[in-house]
Amino acid sequence: MTIRIYNTMSGQKEAFEPLEPGRVHMYVCGITAYDFCHVGHARSAIVFDVIYRYLQYRGFEVVCVRNFTDVDDKIIKRGQEEGANPQAIAEQYIEAFYEDMDQLGVVRPDYEPRATQFIQEMIELIEILIEKGYAYQVDGDVYFAVEKFSGYGKLSKRKLDDMIAGARVAVEAGKRHPMDFALWKASKPGEPAWPSPWGEGRPGWHIECSAMSSKYLGSTFDIHGGGKDLIFPHHENEIAQSEAAFGKSFARYWVHNGFVNVNQEKMSKSLGNFFTIREVYERYQPEVLRLFLLSSHYRSPVDFSPESMAEAERGLERFYHTIEQVSELVGGLPRAEQLPTSKDPEFNSLREKIDTILTRFQDDMDDDFNTAAALGQLFDLSRALNRFQDNRPGKPTPEEKKLLAQGGLRLRECAKVLGLLERSPEEFFREHRRMSLEMLDIDQEAVEGLIAERAQARKEKNWARADEIRNKLAEMSIVVEDKPEGTRWRVKTPSE
Repeated sequence: MTIRIYNTMSGQKEAFEPLEPGRVHMYVCGITAYDFCHVGHARSAIVFDVIYRYLQYRGFEVVCVRNFTDVDDKIIKRGQEEGANPQAIAEQYIEAFYEDMDQLGVVRPDYEPRATQFIQEMIELIEILIEKGYAYQVDGDVYFAVEKFSGYGKLSKRKLDDMIAGARVAVEAGKRHPMDFALWKASKPGEPAWPSPWGEGRPGWHIECSAMSSKYLGSTFDIHGGGKDLIFPHHENEIAQSEAAFGKSFARYWVHNGFVNVNQEKMSKSLGNFFTIREVYERYQPEVLRLFLLSSHYRSPVDFSPESMAEAERGLERFYHTIEQVSELVGGLPRAEQLPTSKDPEFNSLREKIDTILTRFQDDMDDDFNTAAALGQLFDLSRALNRFQDNRPGKPTPEEKKLLAQGGLRLRECAKVLGLLERSPEEFFREHRRMSLEMLDIDQEAVEGLIAERAQARKEKNWARADEIRNKLAEMSIVVEDKPEGTRWRVKTPSE
């Protein structure tokens, strides 16, 4: 099946055909580094991380660029508030971004340029626009003349007359049209500045992406991505200045992820209803946030709430529990081999699910990277593996071991494309216990002491004492499971 991508430009799904067969060039708008990242930033990063991973999984060589805006009004303002150098502010939050994203399992792109590294390239691009009559200078500022570019508004489906009527921005002195945007800004006292043909100043926000994408990917490339909030004006302006300068189509597929909402409103710093990624990490493992954000189609809005995060956490627990159970039964997950056959209908039903999971997973992902549907396939396989084990108490046969092993392997193979289930179950459940006990304000050493005392009571056949300790642990929300290989314990989930 051919990969189909919803293209914001055309407003429909299109068959994906890269300019260069077997090779994909992709540009993703990164953060403006002036504060810690919130869940909305996490969604965009994860969406394009999965697209990057999936295209590689499908055999493409992918060249991905994600920028950092490290000079901007917000960064300058933050520096003034804190009495710090704006560049130091930017570096501080770029480092924080890396820390947050590394925990989320976001693969670092091939290139991560900073705006301040491309000042000369931006100046040269602005000079081209002035020479071609698309830009003009006013007292050290340089503006792009939107009326000169006939295609302005084609991405956002807006008309210039409507934009003027609905404009909420003050018109700077000297601008020829209210929607003209800054390519270069004359410096003010105390602001970062670079020399230019128009005097000391700094670049506007939009020009940096055109300069950096053309540097690494050429004047025309395959995929341009970002959040829906960037469609206008940022991506619209990128198209105008790039196509005006180079005389070529800019990006061929425009991909935009939906918003993260809180109480039906978009999560944003301006509304004050945002949660930083670090705040989420205080309560949940990063992989829980990743699963939650992939549980909806990337173009749909997603509602962030304690209930939705708890549901994602339970889903992740089920996945790891399946992997754990399979590993214990088969003695690890051996390398993939041909699936065994049997006359048993239940055996063959599971065999079919395992045999077709890769195709079903790929079909869903080929359909505009539908991670929600793809995850549904993985949950279906996980349930089937659990049912099969539950219906066969006792030691599995060699054929059953092979079948379960391949089911576990293929579950993890698909999950890896989504950046999930890359840890051991032991590591996941250990961290889950630690965080859950911390939330309940229960000392882990005290729990482990009671577990050890109960184990000794059972060894001495003091069943009354063993039951008494089990009940005490239950009051602490601790569930005890006695296995042939020893006693295991976990923290009860709110739904139990």
